[in-house]
Amino acid sequence: MADLFSVDEPPRKAPPGQPLADRLRPTSLAEVVGQDHLTGADGALTRLIASGSLGSMIFWGPPGTGKTTVARLLAGETSLAFEQISAVFSGVADLKKVFEAARLRRANGRQTLLFVDEIHRFNRAQQDSFLPVMEDGTVVLVGATTENPSFELNAALLSRARVLVFQSLDEESIENLLSRAEEMQGGPLPLDADARAMLVRMADGDGRASLTLAEEVWRAAKPGEVFDGEGLQRIVQRRAPIYDKGQDGHYNLISALHKSVRGSDPDAALYYLARMFDAGEDPLYLGRRLVRMAVEDIGLADPQALVVANAAKDAYDFLGSPEGELAFAEACVYLATAPKSNAVYMAFSAAKRAAKEHGSLLPPKHILNAPTKLMKEESYGAGYRYDHDEAEGFSGQDYFPEKMGRQTFYDPPERGFERDIRKRLEYWAKLRKERQG
Repeated sequence: MADLFSVDEPPRKAPPGQPLADRLRPTSLAEVVGQDHLTGADGALTRLIASGSLGSMIFWGPPGTGKTTVARLLAGETSLAFEQISAVFSGVADLKKVFEAARLRRANGRQTLLFVDEIHRFNRAQQDSFLPVMEDGTVVLVGATTENPSFELNAALLSRARVLVFQSLDEESIENLLSRAEEMQGGPLPLDADARAMLVRMADGDGRASLTLAEEVWRAAKPGEVFDGEGLQRIVQRRAPIYDKGQDGHYNLISALHKSVRGSDPDAALYYLARMFDAGEDPLYLGRRLVRMAVEDIGLADPQALVVANAAKDAYDFLGSPEGELAFAEACVYLATAPKSNAVYMAFSAAKRAAKEHGSLLPPKHILNAPTKLMKEESYGAGYRYDHDEAEGFSGQDYFPEKMGRQTFYDPPERGFERDIRKRLEYWAKLRKERQG
């Protein structure tokens, strides 16, 4: 490492207290690491800048991958005014002020690049408020999110913005950042080779985290001291993941956990859950997977399964690690020992296929509301029978489109709570047949 540094060239000075990650923030797109598909010589953003046309975009990717930095650089590269807000701290009043300032700039001949961090935190109405200023060119919106935009953002907003995916930084990219940090600090990280590799794994693809960890190491080291892996873990109070979450180890273990729960084996399920925690797995990811198991493999055989899985996630949020891990263990055992059913999962899959095949059919008129005189004249709502007024709270009417006819998607098994649901459905089918003559 010594040949990287020059004794004739002192490290760059920075304001007191400025974090290393901020001091190393790239000053051009070419300096951005780990996102060559966007910022490289042939990257998507590089091409956009060269074309002279910059449309609204959504940056989707994990934390610490450069979303905020790239947005700032885009504004600089295109001479747009840069405005930044966070959906966590901003409300309607803040948005109005930002939009008015952008309109004033536009009136004076300058467009605004509005960067919205954690845009998924805005509700649907707040997201809709961006549409007019995007459409009339008042702002070029760049939203950043760690969540899947398809689920978290309005379709109208997505239709006006291009989604660009930011990737977790690979080990080479993290090493690149650490080398830059060493150059700025004027000396190598006081870590042996194994500890350095461990720090890279600890960062878990997050560039900002890698620099924060490196800064902690420099602060802790005494003159001439070099830490091994054990010393590194003692300093930063963090374990290195045993496997790379983007590779086979991650997917193999979550598959084993899911299949153990589905196979009603609580002991194996606990073993794989413990291994994933030991490997440094993201607890939020584990919480999501447990909720998925509840709805996919247990469903209405035990309606409490979803409640328990969600409660475990909330308990972990409240307790943190390691105390909160027990809540996941409790949910894991509950799910593994619950009666199993994928009937709702299969029914919804069948319903989605039917929706695609018969998506143009109108519902029968008797179940449509008739808020206007014309709709009443067209027999909307005519003949509808209010189920609560009928004997046993059941009218027996048909609700599918007339051209489609009745369909059966949900077929509950004779297990768990769904045994009772099956009896109820069979009874209603009998009543329907009697009342329809």
